[in-house]
Amino acid sequence: MKLLIDMNLSPAWVQFLADSGFDSVHWSSIGRPSAPDTRIMDYASANGLVVFTHDLDFGAPLAKRRTRQPSVLQIRAQDVLPAAIGKIVVRALHTSRAHLEAGALVTVDPNRSRIRLLPV
Repeated sequence: MKLLIDMNLSPAWVQFLADSGFDSVHWSSIGRPSAPDTRIMDYASANGLVVFTHDLDFGAPLAKRRTRQPSVLQIRAQDVLPAAIGKIVVRALHTSRAHLEAGALVTVDPNRSRIRLLPV
């Protein structure tokens, strides 16, 4: 499982995730910073990536697509830096790995994680 980190998250996540055993790439190294969410989702789908975002608007495009890909892991927290929520994200990635590989929307906040299987 490889993650595509959205522009609204720090590129510092790439190294943090690598140190935790997860391969990832930040959108800034792939596409335009102003690219619409649909472009990011298209890229993730075409390349088998899980979108990792702080953007809570990804649910609507996922529902419109009615497909199993891409999976999305979204953070719902004020402080979204790896130092603040990184351990929680890594735990959620391990716990929901099979779901993300099959197609899911996983929402992580400091207190819990929720999994919605795709299509939503």
